[in-house]
Amino acid sequence: MAGRIRDVDIALVRERSPIADVIGEHIQLRNAGGGNLKGLCPFHDEKSPSFNVTPERGMYYCFGCSEGGDVITFVERIEHLSFGEAVERLAQRAGIHLQYEQGGYVPRRDHGERARLVEAHKAAAEFYADKLLGPDASLGRRFLSERGFERADAEAFGVGYAPAEWEALSRHLMARGFTTEELIKGGLAKEGRRGPIDRFRGRLIWPIRDATGDVIGFGARKLLDSDDGPKYLNTPDSPLYKKSQVLYGIDLAKREISKRAQAVIVEGYTDVMACHLAGVPTAVATCGTAFGEEHIKILRRFLLDQAEFRGEVIFTFDGDAAGQKAALRAFADEQKFVTQTYVAVQGDGLDPCDLRIKQGDAAVRDLIASREPLFQFAIRSTISRYDLRSNEGKIAALDAAAPIVAGIKDVGLRKRYAIDLDRWLGFMDERFVMQRIADVSRTQQGRPQRAPRAAPVDPNVRVEGELLKLAVQRPALLGPRFDALDPQAFTAPDHVTLHKVILEAGGLTEAGHGGREWVDRLLDHAHEEGARALVTRFAVESIQADAHAEERYAAAMLAAIEAIAVDRSIAQVKSRIQRLNPVEEQQEYNKLFGELVALEQQRRVLRDRAAGS
Repeated sequence: MAGRIRDVDIALVRERSPIADVIGEHIQLRNAGGGNLKGLCPFHDEKSPSFNVTPERGMYYCFGCSEGGDVITFVERIEHLSFGEAVERLAQRAGIHLQYEQGGYVPRRDHGERARLVEAHKAAAEFYADKLLGPDASLGRRFLSERGFERADAEAFGVGYAPAEWEALSRHLMARGFTTEELIKGGLAKEGRRGPIDRFRGRLIWPIRDATGDVIGFGARKLLDSDDGPKYLNTPDSPLYKKSQVLYGIDLAKREISKRAQAVIVEGYTDVMACHLAGVPTAVATCGTAFGEEHIKILRRFLLDQAEFRGEVIFTFDGDAAGQKAALRAFADEQKFVTQTYVAVQGDGLDPCDLRIKQGDAAVRDLIASREPLFQFAIRSTISRYDLRSNEGKIAALDAAAPIVAGIKDVGLRKRYAIDLDRWLGFMDERFVMQRIADVSRTQQGRPQRAPRAAPVDPNVRVEGELLKLAVQRPALLGPRFDALDPQAFTAPDHVTLHKVILEAGGLTEAGHGGREWVDRLLDHAHEEGARALVTRFAVESIQADAHAEERYAAAMLAAIEAIAVDRSIAQVKSRIQRLNPVEEQQEYNKLFGELVALEQQRRVLRDRAAGS
C-alpha cells in the first residue's frame, strides 16, 4: 500500500501547477484587477461571476457559495478526488514523479480509481485508433470517406474501430495490467459467462473527452447488418462518464467558445467533425441524451455568461418535424442562459455533415450565420401548424403561441414579440393580441397553488436545540468543549437563556453523568418560567440518534455549532472585503482574503466533523 506523499513533493506539485492554468481548463477566467481573475463558479449555478482566483498566492474563493482553497483543493472538488489522488493527478499533469514515505516510489498503476480508469480509457482509445488502420475496419473507413472525412480528420478526432470480436479490447487491456473489475466499472466491458466481453464490437468508435482532454467514454456507430443493437451505442454512466454532463467536442471547442463567445449545439459526432473542419470550431454535441440543464452549466462557464457579456448559443436541428420538436424542447431551457439563444435550421433537412458533403464548407458556415432567435423560431413554428387564412385559424394560432410569449421573462422582449406575433398573424391589432397574451399570463400565474406548508425550522436553531438537549440529558458527552462555547453561539432567545442557566449551574464539567440531580440543579437556576419549561421539555424529548451513536452525534452537534460561529466570522470578513478596493488597498485586501480562506478551511473541517466524516 502506498505511503504518505512527501511534503516536499506536495509543495513541488503546487509550485508547478499554476492555479490559473488548472482552473482555466474548466472555466473561462478574465482579469478582475489587482492581479485577480474571476469567472463563473463551477461549484454552483450563478448568473454573474463571483468565483475569484489570485494567482500570486495560488488561492481561489467563491463569494457566492464560499468554496475556496488552493490548486489541490480545486482538483479535489472538481474531479471528486481524495487529497492524495488530486496530488497524483496534478503531478501527472506536471510530469512530476512522486516519492512516498514508508514505501518509496509508487508507480502509476497504484494511483486512485479515477486515474486508473482514465488510463484504461486512454489505452482503449489508442487500441481502437490503431485498429481503424487494419483490414477488418474497411467498412469503418468507407463510412468516414462517404461522409467527407479523410484519414487525417479521423486521426485529429481520434476516431477508431472496435473489432467484431468478443474479447479483443478486454484481452489487450488485461495484458496491460487492468483488472476485469476496472473494465466493467469503466463501461469498457460487460460481464460474460467466462469473463469480460467487450461492450463495443464491430463499430466505428469516437472517444469522448472531458474539458481537460481525458478520455472518459466512447460513442459507437453500428456498421454491420448482423448487429441487432441500436444505431449508436454510448458508454453507460460510470465513475468517469455521466451522459447528462458530457458534451462531445468540448475539449476541442472550449477555447474558441471562450474566444468567440459562441457555442454551436449539433446532434451527432459527425456533425461536430463537419463543423470544425468547415470553420465552425465552436461546435459540440450531447452524447445519447437530450440537451439539458447540466449541459447549460458546462457551456456557461466557458461563455462567461453574464449580463454585461453577451454571447450566443446556436442550436442546429433538422428541418423536419422531429427537429422542430427538439428545438422547442430547447426553448424550455432558453431562459437559463443570459446569452442570446438561436436556432439554425437547414430548410431541406440536411444536417451539418450532409450539408458539407453536398454543398461544401461555406454552406455550413452560412447555416450558422443564418441563425434565427429561438423565441422567434418557437413562435413561428407553433403558428405554422394553423390555417391563417381564416379568423378561426388565426385565433387558434394566437392562443397556441400566447403561452410562449407570456413565458418570456424580459418584459421588453415579451412586448416586442407580442407585436411580431400580431404582424405574423395579420390581425394588425396590437392591443387585442397583447390583451390575449396578458390574459394567458394571468392564467399561468393564477394556477391553483399547493396549500402552504408550515415554515421550516431554521437549521441553525435546530442544531442549537439538539446541543442543549444533549447538555440536559447527556452532559458527559459534551464536557468542557460545551462550556468553552461563546454565548453568542446561541441565537434563539430561549436557547440563549438556557445556555446561561447551564453555566450558572456550574457548566457541564460539574454535571457528572447527568440524571435527575443535574436536571434539578438546572431547574433551581432557571428562574424564568420559559427557561424552566425548556429544561423540562429537553429532559424528556428524544435525542435524534440511536443510543450506540450518541457519542458521535454529540461530537457532530458540537462541531456544527462551532461551524455556525465560524460562519458569522466569515460573514464579517466578507463584509469588510467588499468595502475594500482590491487595487488601492491591496495589502489589507490580501490579508483579509487569506483570513477568509483560513476560516473557510476551518469551517470545512468542522462541517466534516458535523457530518461524521
